[in-house]
Amino acid sequence: MHPMLNIAIRAARKAGNHIAKSLENTDKIESVQKGTNDFVTNVDKEAESIIIHTIQASYPDHSIVAEESGAIEGKDNEVQWIIDPLDGTANFVKGIPHFAVSIAVRIKGKTEVACVYDPMLNELFTAQRGSGAQLNSARIRVNPLKDLKGATIGTGFPFKQKQHSESYFKIMSAMFVECADFRRAGSAALDLCYLAAGRLDGYFELGLKPWDLAAGDLIAREAGAIITDFSGGTDYMKSGNVVAASARGTKSMLKHIRENGNEAILK
Repeated sequence: MHPMLNIAIRAARKAGNHIAKSLENTDKIESVQKGTNDFVTNVDKEAESIIIHTIQASYPDHSIVAEESGAIEGKDNEVQWIIDPLDGTANFVKGIPHFAVSIAVRIKGKTEVACVYDPMLNELFTAQRGSGAQLNSARIRVNPLKDLKGATIGTGFPFKQKQHSESYFKIMSAMFVECADFRRAGSAALDLCYLAAGRLDGYFELGLKPWDLAAGDLIAREAGAIITDFSGGTDYMKSGNVVAASARGTKSMLKHIRENGNEAILK
């Protein structure tokens, strides 16, 4: 195992255990709004602090990009840890047990290792670039689709960018005619991991941040997913607009997105 993946797993498990314990004392969870329909809790910040401390104990010179703390410049800018301490905060605040810790490491601009940990189910998704993806150490693969017939597609509503809702629902409506059903579970990191594990057949969402995507992206790609932005390009880490499935599944979803999306989301 890559030594940095080992540290990422240690950090994710420590943070995940803290988050799970915090759900037992819901009266101590403090939630504040940090943006439009966007919340942060004291638990997010505590979990992030645990992760940063664990990373810095082994790699004090590495750079870190964390959802709540922002960028922490290290002496070694070629290595960057990308952290989402609690992906699915809205679920956590409501007591819905579906959220995860997401950690990825980029070296010279390429994501090399990733882990996503669901503390409520004790499920650990991991990947190393070029070595495949695992769930609790067992190999996982995406479902190979011929088309969208019978497919269950994961997604997320644009709750922070409601100006795109008309275009988004037009895409979703067109896709729904062809696929079997949708799932909207509330954690982009876990959606990508569920795609990687064959629990979802496809996934699309718009307006995501790098920390939402970084770990799940590598895990899904190492499991065989083709991931693009809404125009079929590879700039999804920048745009935050993601389409993911096996090759034919991604092609089928892109067709609906191109035909029904407006110019603003197809950029």
